[in-house]
Amino acid sequence: MRDLTVKDSVEIPRVNILGVGISAINMASALKTINGWIERRESNYVCITGVHGVIESQRDEQMRKIHNSAGLVTPDGMPLVWISRLKGRPQVERVYGPDLMLAVCELSQIKRYRHFFYGGAPGVPEKLTKNLIDRFPNMTIVGSYSPPFRSPSEEEDEQIVSLINQSKPDIVWVGLSTPKQERWMAEHISRLKPSVLIGVGAAFDFHAGLKKQAPRWIQKIGMEWFFRLLSEPRRLWKRYLVNNPLFLLLIIRQTFRLKNYTLD
Repeated sequence: MRDLTVKDSVEIPRVNILGVGISAINMASALKTINGWIERRESNYVCITGVHGVIESQRDEQMRKIHNSAGLVTPDGMPLVWISRLKGRPQVERVYGPDLMLAVCELSQIKRYRHFFYGGAPGVPEKLTKNLIDRFPNMTIVGSYSPPFRSPSEEEDEQIVSLINQSKPDIVWVGLSTPKQERWMAEHISRLKPSVLIGVGAAFDFHAGLKKQAPRWIQKIGMEWFFRLLSEPRRLWKRYLVNNPLFLLLIIRQTFRLKNYTLD
């Protein structure tokens, strides 16, 4: 196992991409930041954000505020990495949700983090738990919950909060997909005992063995979206065939200062 000892976190600068503050980080600095929160018992949430999340934030002001209030907004897609580097942040690397999950799970074998999984279809959290324990036998998983597809009632929501709090997790992994998971984290961060909430979307299905990830070389050239589109065309066609061209157009507008985007 590689050395995963981390030191206290430092304040992470942000890159303004269409009014969304993308954290200028790499995997090492993300781990340091998360570890620092846990050691200091600070509640915070992490948005794993690619082009889709940035575009959702153009359509919904609340989503933009949720992103900009997050402790970290990781550059999940290569376009965000490339733009961050062009804006003078050469240290930025892709912090991809499934990779971050594995890195934190590996680190937790040393740090003894306690994990809770919230999200996924019925049976998915159980498969995810089994696969992660097989891979990281010394990690501690204290619970999981697969919520109904519909919005829970107030009573159900209180029961969910109570379940999580009684489990005393250090990290709550949230797999609800964007933008649902970001809204859930922002709404629940103050109600959960000191925990780090990390919204990782499809990572639940990937690590549960239900969906295939794009080969690493496809990820590196920024074409994972095309791989996923071919895998799930009915569900993802709008996300990629509409959002990607729109993102490019808006970036051109920002680059040539045709529109002012702020992080307020």
